[in-house]
Amino acid sequence: MAVYETEASHPDTVGDEHAGTPEGPQPQATEAAQADQQAAPCPPVTRPALAPMVLLVDDEPGVLSALRRLLRPTGYRVLTAESGAAGLELLAANPADLIISDMRMPNMNGAEFLSKARAAYPDTMRILLTGYSEIDSAVRAINEGGVYRYLNKPWDDQDLLMTIQQALEQRTLSRETARLTTLTQQQNERLQQMNAGLETEVVARTEEIRQTLMFLEDAQRDLKRNFTNMVQVCASMIELRCGAVGGQSMRVGDLARRIALAYGLTGMPVQDIFHAGLLHGIGKLSLPDNLLNRSLDRLTPEESKLYHQHPLRAQMVLTAVPQLAHVAQIIRHQYERYNGRGTPDRLVGEDIPIGSRIVALARDYVDLLMGGLVRQRVSAEQAAEMIKAQSGLRYDPLVVVRFAAVLKELEDMPPVRQVRSIDLREGMRLADDLLTRRGVLLIGRDSVINAHQIEQIRRFESHEDVPFAIVIYHDA
Repeated sequence: MAVYETEASHPDTVGDEHAGTPEGPQPQATEAAQADQQAAPCPPVTRPALAPMVLLVDDEPGVLSALRRLLRPTGYRVLTAESGAAGLELLAANPADLIISDMRMPNMNGAEFLSKARAAYPDTMRILLTGYSEIDSAVRAINEGGVYRYLNKPWDDQDLLMTIQQALEQRTLSRETARLTTLTQQQNERLQQMNAGLETEVVARTEEIRQTLMFLEDAQRDLKRNFTNMVQVCASMIELRCGAVGGQSMRVGDLARRIALAYGLTGMPVQDIFHAGLLHGIGKLSLPDNLLNRSLDRLTPEESKLYHQHPLRAQMVLTAVPQLAHVAQIIRHQYERYNGRGTPDRLVGEDIPIGSRIVALARDYVDLLMGGLVRQRVSAEQAAEMIKAQSGLRYDPLVVVRFAAVLKELEDMPPVRQVRSIDLREGMRLADDLLTRRGVLLIGRDSVINAHQIEQIRRFESHEDVPFAIVIYHDA
């Protein structure tokens, strides 16, 4: 059964639908007034933007009723359906901005329904309501149905409302990005059609497009930087919840990134491995407190089995974010062993994603230093020896070799110090990337500074009115 509803269709809606309408007979307008009205031009009518439309699909009327009550104060237009088939029928006539669907429904479950809805209406946002026992089905719904986020039943009202708001905001941003992209393409096409007699206009339009593209590129850089910042914030929240030492996730991420570079990886794979190192423990947020502050060697077999479920739960959460799809796979397989005796899929050797092999080693090395793997903390030398002893068993032998090279490189690195731009001299060597306030790379790490670059740095610093954080090697 499919139902279209608005807030006025419910008898318990607060408000008078006739409010503002005068009652009783109205005075007749005079002929002169009527003539004035006929002569006066009609002002243009501005139609208010329609409120977002939300489709609720659940075979339990009680759940639909609860969701309607929750959404009533938001002003959203609401559609309800008690089956997936009815939901698809409603979508055909009333394309919705957001779908909220239950997972467990007869005939057509939530995963199947959302997959069909995605195929027909790909820009509609989708949220899945599921139970704790439906993890595999939820993962399938996320992969096939393109779910923005899943929420467990019973849901938290504020969490659900915030998720709905964020989903609708993301849809609005996606539409605006598509509009700007289309506009830029149209402007390019128009430029190509202009003849030589419009050269002046072509120059002006070209400059306009160049500025638009620069704006889009700046926005893209901001998005990437903000995304990495968001991942780092999440890593900090994980440490607060799990009682980890501050910066532990960052140490895992940084070590994993260095090993990946030493392994010969470049570009996005390195960034994915770095993010996976930062977020490797995000699934622990779902674990009970009694598992979070003990080393793994102190867990019972039952507790260990529960503990090693956290990568699967992390995958469920992260797969919904397109930029983290590869990160989710890396985290899922972080407890596989090179000899095939790991979890969850008992993959062997190079069947294990290279990112997972790298993150596993970086994670265990840092855990050994922090006391997370065994009861007593060990020294860096002892931790390295324990890692090497498991080469070919837990860890990829080649990754172990690259890990040893990274440790040697870190030992050989000279000390660094921070200086002001006024103290820069020719021949100094940067110990870290020099970035603008907006995250744009000016000069890369290990570059030797010359006089022209020093002048540019000081001019740029004066323009931005913010001093640079300039780190150089102490021997420079």
